[in-house]
Amino acid sequence: MKILTYNVNGIRSAISKGWLAWLQATDADVVCLQEIKATPDVLTDLGLVDQMGYQHYWFPAEKKGYSGTAIFTKILPKHIEYGCGIPDFDREGRCIRVDFDEVSVMSVYFPSGSSGDERQVFKYRFLDEFGKYLTLLKVEYPNLVVCGDYNICHRPIDIHNPKSNANSSGFLPEEREWMENFIEGGFIDTFRHVNKEPHNYTWWSFRAGARGKNLGWRIDYAMASTPLEDKIRRAAILPEAKHSDHCPVLLELEF
Repeated sequence: MKILTYNVNGIRSAISKGWLAWLQATDADVVCLQEIKATPDVLTDLGLVDQMGYQHYWFPAEKKGYSGTAIFTKILPKHIEYGCGIPDFDREGRCIRVDFDEVSVMSVYFPSGSSGDERQVFKYRFLDEFGKYLTLLKVEYPNLVVCGDYNICHRPIDIHNPKSNANSSGFLPEEREWMENFIEGGFIDTFRHVNKEPHNYTWWSFRAGARGKNLGWRIDYAMASTPLEDKIRRAAILPEAKHSDHCPVLLELEF
């Protein structure tokens, strides 16, 4: 099973940059999207997605042009779960899950706290409440992949300048501690499972030519629950895909 996760920073913008041709070339089984910033009814290209063989499930935010998640899949799911049952998060379209026979796959868009204190407080509440939700979910669905934009760099290796960003949202001690506890609680950072090298990032600022200089942050993950460890065949970051300020992350599982 070939799984991709991609914060497209507006699916209409990504499509205008050739995203659909890229999607067809990747031939992924499951594609998790974040920050879609659109409802499917405003997209004129969905027929092409259908032609590629994808079922597509959308969980947009109530606020237009903001947040939202979606999953495209070539494998028919047994069940689709929209949201996590926490109204403040579901109004922003923060997560969607599809269940298959062997595995359940989630697309999650964690909040950013970079716009100010109010959203940072919201982010901390999300980490606390959504973390508890995942802990319970993992008991019910032990084979669980939680894909998405976590808006957190886990360790200094995951950010281009850890010292100057020590007080930046996304690399705060409390956020990094949450990520550490999340992994220790039964999840595998699949990219780090196979690649220990530095300078591997998934997001770059639009400012100062950051992407060309590879001055980035690794904030997008495909986390797999520990029972899936022996199923991991490949995990990679795909920085050559340039439809967004993020790039996709790939996970291949073999059942």
